[in-house]
Amino acid sequence: MPAPQPPVPESPETAATRAKGRPRSAAADRAILDATREALAELGWGGLTMGHVATRAGVAKTTLYRRWPSKNELVVDAVASLFDELVMPDLGSLQADIEAVVAQFAALLARPESQAALLALFAEGTRDRQLRRRIREAIVDPQKRLVRQGRTAAQARGELAPDLDEATAREEVDIIFDTIAGTVEHRVLVSGEPVTPEWTRRFTVLLLGPFPVPSAG
Repeated sequence: MPAPQPPVPESPETAATRAKGRPRSAAADRAILDATREALAELGWGGLTMGHVATRAGVAKTTLYRRWPSKNELVVDAVASLFDELVMPDLGSLQADIEAVVAQFAALLARPESQAALLALFAEGTRDRQLRRRIREAIVDPQKRLVRQGRTAAQARGELAPDLDEATAREEVDIIFDTIAGTVEHRVLVSGEPVTPEWTRRFTVLLLGPFPVPSAG
């Protein structure tokens, strides 16, 4: 029999990769976030546990805790991932762009899993200051990009005047975002009324009314 060959030395690159552990799986992350929203809709905040999520997602609890060290972090990311679907189109006019985003947002809020997850998260956030901060950082603030994108496109088309200064622009973005998000959330989640194309058009006209159109000169 030939003598056994000595093991091939591991390259520094391979050793470094192995030391860091396996890379995160996008499919596993997606399954975990989906399972979190499903469990939250079924069990509520108080009944939801990391164990429930791990079982639904088909992963070990250790895998779950490596990715999200607490239930708060997990639920916030599960809700935040819903809003990744929202995009600001460039349809040629600010009114058309806003109407499109409102329609997307309303359709997202109309899903049972979205309603259950958001209502549970916001209710818990009223009792937990740290959680409220995470909601703002991970869900609210990132979505203000839509307002900034819409303003930039409208300014490039000459529909809106250029920003006077950064502080004023930031304040206006906050107000516009709060107005749009608050109105749509109230209509869908509180009033339970539909967001129809006609309602969206009237809302957008009222929203844009105070904004002066720059003069051609």
